[in-house]
Amino acid sequence: MFLAASGVFVLLHLRGDPTLLLVPMDASPQFVAQVRHAMGFDRPLPVQYAMYMERVVLRADFGRSLRQPVPALSLVLSAAPNSLLLALTSLGTAVVVGVPLGIAGATRPTSLLDRLATGFAVFFQSIPEFWLGLTLIILFAVRAHVLPTGGFASWRSLVLPAFTLAAYSLGNVTRLSRSGYVSELSKEYVRTARAKGLTEGAIHRRHVLRNAAVPVITIVALQFGALFGGAVIAETVFAWPGLGRLLVEAIAFRDFPVVTAAVTIAAAGVASANLLADLAYVFVNPTIRFSS
Repeated sequence: MFLAASGVFVLLHLRGDPTLLLVPMDASPQFVAQVRHAMGFDRPLPVQYAMYMERVVLRADFGRSLRQPVPALSLVLSAAPNSLLLALTSLGTAVVVGVPLGIAGATRPTSLLDRLATGFAVFFQSIPEFWLGLTLIILFAVRAHVLPTGGFASWRSLVLPAFTLAAYSLGNVTRLSRSGYVSELSKEYVRTARAKGLTEGAIHRRHVLRNAAVPVITIVALQFGALFGGAVIAETVFAWPGLGRLLVEAIAFRDFPVVTAAVTIAAAGVASANLLADLAYVFVNPTIRFSS
């Protein structure tokens, strides 16, 4: 979060005087000077950075939105739960469908089911997100009239954007589940367990599934970070009132207090997802805690 806030500060100053990004194009020199002094942009850069970090890190004060007379953080916090709901629904769909599909293909390598699972994963990883979203709108909203085109009115509004976001994650989860499972099945401990007389079901439940789950947990954590703060295309296509859409609008209107708050909260989501992934490693496979 500290690095994200620092990165926003650097990017804000790379384009020169940030004041010119915050005022109308036809603003008078006197008004520009007043805004520059009010925002502290007329002070030395190290002083600006110290003031900025003290306000953001210690007091969580990102300033007021330049479009609405409310604190920027309140706008971001009101949109973050919608992005969280969309991200969790998409990832849940990807895990529930992708993990069994990948395991089914791994247990029957080179079979028709394995080829279908692999082709399924590659297909969904190759579809452009914006194309899939628009196609789903045409099929299910415009022609079939069974789902809304966008917005967030009920659970039905969640179906199309969640499936659009789940497509790429579904391909990733399926592919990694299959490769991880195939790798674990070829290891010595599986042959040892079979030699001891353990049933195939016990081997899969007690050993293979736990070890193969580690790369899946990793990709789920990474995908959560991308979906929580970076689902810009899907949220824009479906007019979903989430963090990604708010960030796009804030950039378009040069509302940099909201941009700073949105990037920092998104960084907090990524950090939290990685922390939960580290804890999940130990829960799934307790031997990890003893590794160094």
